[in-house]
Amino acid sequence: MAQAPDNSLITEIMTLKNAPLEAIKAKYAGLYGQDSPSSSNKVFLWRKIAYRLQELEYGGLPDDTKNRINELIKRYDPVNNNTLRPKKNPGKEGKNGRDKRLPIPGAIIRKEYKDQLIEVKVLENGFEYQGKAYKTLSSVATAVTGDHVNGYTFFKP
Repeated sequence: MAQAPDNSLITEIMTLKNAPLEAIKAKYAGLYGQDSPSSSNKVFLWRKIAYRLQELEYGGLPDDTKNRINELIKRYDPVNNNTLRPKKNPGKEGKNGRDKRLPIPGAIIRKEYKDQLIEVKVLENGFEYQGKAYKTLSSVATAVTGDHVNGYTFFKP
């Protein structure tokens, strides 16, 4: 049975939510043993801090749960998914089939670029970035960088 959250922990987490970015970065660095986090996204850092504080207070996930998560990632990984991807024309790519390098529709591609987290949603026939639809991943990369960039190369992990 889950332990009831400690009010002081909740207070600490909620106080950090409204803290300045530098204070959040300092707390993150202290918790994760880094000089400075690579991200400047306050929400992202705050969530990571909140998770870590709770993990330290209540313990992390049990090993069997971690193992099960890793099994599911291998089986249903949206980036390299072969089980869920529809096979309209097996072995072919192009108009009727999806490029095998693309995640399944609905997946989010994330990349940190110039201290900003870039999030692109994969659509059935394109991509969505900042509420705007794009036909290709390269056109999203061009919108982000201002220069023509190969989308697969830019978003490659």
